[in-house]
Amino acid sequence: MRTILVTGGTGTLGRPTVTALRAAGHDVRVLSRRSGPGLTTGDLTKGTGLREAVNSVDTVIHLATSLGRADIVQTQHLIDALRPSGIDHLIVVSIVGIDRIPLPYYRHKLEVERLVEQSTLPYSVLRATQFHNLIDQLLTAQRFFPALLAPAIKLQPIAVEEVATRLTTLATTPPTGRAPDIGGPEQLTFPALTHLWKQATNSHRPVLPLHLPGKTFHAYATGAALPETPPFGQKTFTAYLTDRFPSRAGK
Repeated sequence: MRTILVTGGTGTLGRPTVTALRAAGHDVRVLSRRSGPGLTTGDLTKGTGLREAVNSVDTVIHLATSLGRADIVQTQHLIDALRPSGIDHLIVVSIVGIDRIPLPYYRHKLEVERLVEQSTLPYSVLRATQFHNLIDQLLTAQRFFPALLAPAIKLQPIAVEEVATRLTTLATTPPTGRAPDIGGPEQLTFPALTHLWKQATNSHRPVLPLHLPGKTFHAYATGAALPETPPFGQKTFTAYLTDRFPSRAGK
């Protein structure tokens, strides 16, 4: 059993990761600005309370994320707190393709990776593809559109629970530096994913494939978001949709 601190432990990936770690018998603490059962108080943005939070911790799984340069600032504060602690393992989650896709958010994530690599701390960086629920959210956000806009790109989405499983394994293995990237069991175009979502939600709106100009679309369209490793996950987007919309399955 290890003592593990999880940042971002109440988020989309954090919740199943905390559940998986506890099911594996680990003593799990969730970093939070609040206080309460199972929570360890600390503020990544301000850098306050972090040295106390990491005291007597074996492993830190850094899942907290923010838009803009706040992501970089938070990671630097965490690294500063960890240096004198004698931590065994810092695990950071990142995104497949961030070094090939010129999105500002990805550039910041890449800088987070570099901070960790240069920190001299024992670490592992795990890049994962987009989560199933992100595809769902992007399409749900179009609920007032007359058509479903679907960029003509290929993705390999993964179940968030399977990323949590991989993180739980990494937490009990030696630091690897850059861990093998992980993605779901199938590569599908976004229009194909949209048609599956449309069927699952009984939507009657047409799907409009988009071909956009610019380097970002070109990177996605040429497979920059796809891992160069065998599929890791087993849960398909269709299976996710069946769980997400059980009352509509089969209709």
